[in-house]
Amino acid sequence: MARRSRAEMMDETRRKLLASARAAFAEKGFSDTSMDDLTAAVGLTRGALYHNFGDKRGLFAAVVDQIDAEMASRARSLAEAENTAWQALLAEGSAYIEMALDAEVQRIVLRDGPAVLGDPACWPSQNRCLDATRTTVAQLLAEGTLRPVDVEAASRLLNGAALNAALWVAACDDPAATLPKAQAAFRMLAEGLLTKDPAGADRRSGS
Repeated sequence: MARRSRAEMMDETRRKLLASARAAFAEKGFSDTSMDDLTAAVGLTRGALYHNFGDKRGLFAAVVDQIDAEMASRARSLAEAENTAWQALLAEGSAYIEMALDAEVQRIVLRDGPAVLGDPACWPSQNRCLDATRTTVAQLLAEGTLRPVDVEAASRLLNGAALNAALWVAACDDPAATLPKAQAAFRMLAEGLLTKDPAGADRRSGS
């Protein structure tokens, strides 16, 4: 058997710690998860955690980034099945909000995430989502689908609406009942940017 390189061993250690942390944070939450919980389950030492992630918060940030990136990828995959860029934009936002029903997403990303890491708008994963939204908004403007609007402003507001809707769903007493309300409101807010309403009436003409 070929001997593994140092880089391969370090990558395996990181993957083990991330998997262990993801399970522990989902079950116990950030505050109730100890350093020993994170390392003992995979036969590693605290030194390995410190070396790879700095501390528990650093490991938590890596887990949040991993899950949030997966959420964005899943939402984009659903959006790609749509026929138009506009429909894709709505589908992606709606799918992201719906993921607030996932227990792991709720606990780690939407509840503990802001408490431990601060404003989600500053997370690397959210910035990647914003980049994708900018591209879509610019395309919709070029097509004439949207009324004249600043790309940056529209992109940030759309991303913020989806994120805050997901945060609301995750934090409420009845997420399943709240979800369709959040998705409907997101769609209505987004439709306010359209040159024409969903039925095709031109907003500018007042018809």
